[in-house]
Amino acid sequence: MGDPAGIGPEVIAKALAADQVTRLCRPLVIGSKPVMQRTVRSLGLSLRVVEIEGHGRPLGHRGELPVLDPLTSPLGRFRMGLPMKKTGAASVAFITTAVRLAEVGCISGIVTGPISKQAMHLAGYRYPGHTELLGELTRSKEVGMMILGGPLKIMFATTHVAVRNLSAALTSNCVGRAIRLAHRALREYFSVTTPRIGVAALNPHAGEAGLFGDEERRCILPAVRRARSRGIQVSDPIPADTLFGKAVRGEYDGIVAMYHDQGLIPLKLVAFGKCVNLTVGLPMIRTSVDHGTGYDIAGKGVADPGSLVEAVKLAARLAPPRSQSRSRS
Repeated sequence: MGDPAGIGPEVIAKALAADQVTRLCRPLVIGSKPVMQRTVRSLGLSLRVVEIEGHGRPLGHRGELPVLDPLTSPLGRFRMGLPMKKTGAASVAFITTAVRLAEVGCISGIVTGPISKQAMHLAGYRYPGHTELLGELTRSKEVGMMILGGPLKIMFATTHVAVRNLSAALTSNCVGRAIRLAHRALREYFSVTTPRIGVAALNPHAGEAGLFGDEERRCILPAVRRARSRGIQVSDPIPADTLFGKAVRGEYDGIVAMYHDQGLIPLKLVAFGKCVNLTVGLPMIRTSVDHGTGYDIAGKGVADPGSLVEAVKLAARLAPPRSQSRSRS
């Protein structure tokens, strides 16, 4: 569900009311049943919210919205559009439950609604976002965020880092990890036999031989050279204003961006509302919407479910058949 006080419940209800989602998979909402009931009622949707307990009841009845509610006590009253400790704690409970169900083969993939980092922090969970929480829950060696939209597939060396802290946060290790994960994703998920990966420079003109910064020489190039020594086809750092145009024209299969907005601005220009976040490195499929909690429009009934629909489509396409999912657990 994501944050109950955001637009997650609304986009879920709208997406599950559409045939295009139920044709692809048997969806199960992991979240607050009362919140989903209120959401469906306020939107005037012809869906009946049904609580799922254990594995005794089959999913997929027409006109039903199945919910597994892991909360030991109801959320109670809260204000829409406001980060709160209890909604942050609920968000983490929903994610944790989804991971456990995926680990034992009960579900084939996870699609997450938007969470509030502030609400999570109020609840005592000091994660920058979903990716880091999922990595810890699954004890994964290395994980990364790839966002897809239109012709672009972008992996990030850093994610939620203040711009003033970028130089210190950017290391050869994090660039190398992003290159490895991009290569893995393109091969395993998108069947690109020999991926061509373009690496964005951090500074204008790729630093102009150190005149505008030395991160290219100090951090990025060493990671590129190590990746090449392992057989990965990867570029030298290319100025971002040039690289994204090359990728749109098909010269690269994927891009490694150095920071959040460097990748997301061009991505949302070409595919706003249709982008999908894919976590690479987990033992299960996890996709997510490309937007935040939308606190400013939460509860108003105007949220667009497009990104969630695309996230479900991708998860359904990438998830293994149920028989394989069970056999791995």
